[in-house]
Amino acid sequence: MMNTMILAAADTAVQLNGTQLGISVVASIVVLILLVTVANLHPFVSLLLSALVVGIGSGYGPVATVESFSNTFGSTMASVGILVGLGAMLGRVLMDTGAADSIVDTLLAKTSTKMIPWTMALIGALIGLPMFFEVGLVVLVPVIILITRRSKLPLMRVAIPTLAGLSVMHACMPPQPGPLAALSCFKNGSVGVTMMFGLPIAVITAALVGPLFSKFAAKWVPVGAPENFDTGKGRVDADGNPVTAKPPFALSVLCILMPAILMLGNAIFEIVAPDQAGSTALYAQVLAFFGKPAIALAVAVIFSMLVLGRATRMSWKSVNDSLKAALPPIAGILLIVGAGGGYKGVLVDTGIGDIIGRFVESSSISIFLVAWLIAAFVRVATGSATVAIITTAGILGPVVDQMGVTAPAIALLVIAIGAGSVFLSHVNDAGFWLIKEYFGLEVGETFKTWTVLECLLSLVVLALVMICSIFVPLV
Repeated sequence: MMNTMILAAADTAVQLNGTQLGISVVASIVVLILLVTVANLHPFVSLLLSALVVGIGSGYGPVATVESFSNTFGSTMASVGILVGLGAMLGRVLMDTGAADSIVDTLLAKTSTKMIPWTMALIGALIGLPMFFEVGLVVLVPVIILITRRSKLPLMRVAIPTLAGLSVMHACMPPQPGPLAALSCFKNGSVGVTMMFGLPIAVITAALVGPLFSKFAAKWVPVGAPENFDTGKGRVDADGNPVTAKPPFALSVLCILMPAILMLGNAIFEIVAPDQAGSTALYAQVLAFFGKPAIALAVAVIFSMLVLGRATRMSWKSVNDSLKAALPPIAGILLIVGAGGGYKGVLVDTGIGDIIGRFVESSSISIFLVAWLIAAFVRVATGSATVAIITTAGILGPVVDQMGVTAPAIALLVIAIGAGSVFLSHVNDAGFWLIKEYFGLEVGETFKTWTVLECLLSLVVLALVMICSIFVPLV
């Protein structure tokens, strides 16, 4: 069915005027940027209107445009929506049961003052693996403030490494919604392979950039912990009752890493024994089943509910309420991701891949650098990492499919797009204002710390992707 749709899209693209199509795509991006930044229109509606600009402006037709948008919206939600929902549930269970607290407390208890920046980078990366950036930030801000007060370190020496771990995981690693949405745009994309490349790249970047830059950030912005921040509130369960027990450290880490372990296990099996990966043997079927992202996350959610709830003596109702509480905050994210898929579908069906493909093939610019540049441009203009990722992946998706790019190269391409999507966070980014308010900074101080950090993370990830691309075949 999908192959039929792709062939149909290619046939349709031949009938459209290339110049008219190119102009309509540029116009749609401009419209998208203006709607998000100037009109402050919700990205879901902005993406829908931008898709209409492409379809109608290129001559594809209004009815065909709506049908293309709707069909791809549905397929995107089917592939990505389930994962985003389960990822949010897992993050909320880890937060409500105190598993996140247990990991933080244990790591800090075994860390000297000099090693605190590296420990906080590790904590940020661990918490950022299953949790959205905003959720992880809310969870870790009290920890950052408390550690700053106890250690007598400057605030930036503690905050910057933590933010580095959170942000780089958000950009590079499934099951975060951005990388998942990008993968859904590429026919040969693999979640497991992307995690294999993304995890070491993200960890290396967070370990290098966070602690090292925090030294300069602490000099540029020599502030301490905000005095009016209350870190004395105890943890409560979903019913509002105090919960004093915390799950063991090893069990908490296992719950966080379980989806990655299951997906990576299948990915390694496919690489080591490709001739057996598709067989009907029981072990191959079991690995493939539990290696599916939706199953891996579902297993992690159920496992975490059972073992963490029992370890903290929380009732089943309280743990189950955590799942319910996880879904409302991500409704907007799901709609944006789905609309990004719809926008991508219109781009595919109108044949923009032919234009971009000819440019990429005839130019000496690496496709990874092209991906980063497009994502960075949209990010700076719109302030939305999600919009930057899905717009870039939507534009490059047809090109990559036509070129027959390998799964490892697609993984690096997704990471490059994610790197571009976090470049130069400024006043049009909600995360910019979250950091400013949580840490009591001035606008200029936020630029010197958070904005510079995001630029460094983006550039270092891009550099690592370019290095890895030397050893990975493109097609």
